[in-house]
Amino acid sequence: MVNFRFPLLLYLYFPIILGWLIWRFRYSRSRPLMEGVSPALQANLMNRIALNSMRWRRIAAFLGLLLLLLAASGPQIGTRLTPVERKGVDLVFALDVSESMNARDVKPSRLEKAKFEISQMIRDLAGDRVGLIVFAGSSNLYLPLTSDYEAAQLFLDAIDTDMIPNQGTDLGTALRTAINAFPEESEQYKVLILVSDGEDHQGVAVRLADNAAKTGIRIHTVGLGTTTGSLIPVVKSSGDTEEYKRDSQGRLVTSILNQDILQEIANAGRGIFVRFENRLASYREVLAEINSMEKRTIETHQYSQFEDRFQAFAVLALVMLVLAQVIPTRRSSDDTWRGRMV
Repeated sequence: MVNFRFPLLLYLYFPIILGWLIWRFRYSRSRPLMEGVSPALQANLMNRIALNSMRWRRIAAFLGLLLLLLAASGPQIGTRLTPVERKGVDLVFALDVSESMNARDVKPSRLEKAKFEISQMIRDLAGDRVGLIVFAGSSNLYLPLTSDYEAAQLFLDAIDTDMIPNQGTDLGTALRTAINAFPEESEQYKVLILVSDGEDHQGVAVRLADNAAKTGIRIHTVGLGTTTGSLIPVVKSSGDTEEYKRDSQGRLVTSILNQDILQEIANAGRGIFVRFENRLASYREVLAEINSMEKRTIETHQYSQFEDRFQAFAVLALVMLVLAQVIPTRRSSDDTWRGRMV
């Protein structure tokens, strides 16, 4: 792959080549300088001039100019993979995408608030690897552990409540997926942040959190919502709210934050429980816990910038320009014109 540091300089090729074509056209149509002069006189006058050498000098000067312009444009060729060492932890976010996360007791909604706070947390990470899990009635590893924070932000932005067709909130399945998402070679430096409104419909999450903590996974929980609860809007594909969710008897469903279950999971996972409320920087308490942990050295690889390759073109340009000056234009023959016509 080829890149140029100063690509605008390449546009100078157009006037240079155009000027050369115009010169060639006018030269081909011009009358010879010695038209009408006898061949004998032409031979005597041009006896000491090497016409081919003069032609090669012009070619060398022209090529030198083109190569010098190419070198000045800063060609950069290819990329190289370089090792990068960072100190950090493996951090996995398990984000609840059940329909109850559309509730708006936290503005603009529980899910959007969670995505915003997670985004702020990823932005402040330095050296940690990050992964994403989405769950409702089932769970999926949405983004494996990566140190590419820009990619993580893009994946996070695309999350919505339509990603998991199997609705409900199964915290246990999120924990199982998270445990499998961490590499087995390290028994520490693993952090899981479980983000949910806590409406667990299965009830095995606390036992799984305790088992995960024994394998070295630190589990923090984040609650979204209020204890008074909120109705669950049914959001259409256009983004408008048509109505609110109802149960099988036609009664409106109110979603309430289950703070107790999230607190129990955090205690079992040797972590902390916080709430993302209608205030700024709710994530800082969790981030402070992560930063207080001992960090391990994580070796990754990344593509470095393009390598500058102007040197070769600059050397070739110098060679051409020197040749244009040193190529002899006088013949080595000893024959000279002695002022007589033969």
